[in-house]
Amino acid sequence: MFAIEPIGHVRSSRQLPEDDDWGAETSSIELASAFGEDALMGLEAFSHVEVIFLFDQVSPDKIIRGARHPRNNPAWPLAGIFAQRAKNRPNRIGSTIVQLVKVTGRQLHLLELDAIDGTPVIDIKPVMVEFLPRTPVRQPDWSHELMQPYWRSRT
Repeated sequence: MFAIEPIGHVRSSRQLPEDDDWGAETSSIELASAFGEDALMGLEAFSHVEVIFLFDQVSPDKIIRGARHPRNNPAWPLAGIFAQRAKNRPNRIGSTIVQLVKVTGRQLHLLELDAIDGTPVIDIKPVMVEFLPRTPVRQPDWSHELMQPYWRSRT
């Protein structure tokens, strides 16, 4: 068994785990009290960070271990849970690259983090070009359709 403790929590106005409209969402991550400000030293030099977090509100009985239609939409083909980015994953881990606005004390201020208020954060990593794909990204058409409303702004 391996235990992971949150390094912090998301602070956001979003309370519900909605699927779309994450564009222009502002939020912050407040580090746990075990970490001092120096844990974030130098991070402000990066434009983006990758946030790894836990979908803690997903009930264990909702976990998908096989295939399903993404978002349960029968217009999209069956796809295994590891061919999706759904929150109902076996270990309930999410990951998103977001823009870092600023660092103040033990808080990171972010744009477009798709995690709700109170979400436990497992890790924060600076985004470096050298860790991004070095070859063209390929993905199926249904995934483009699924993601079309994801990053739009709420109106």
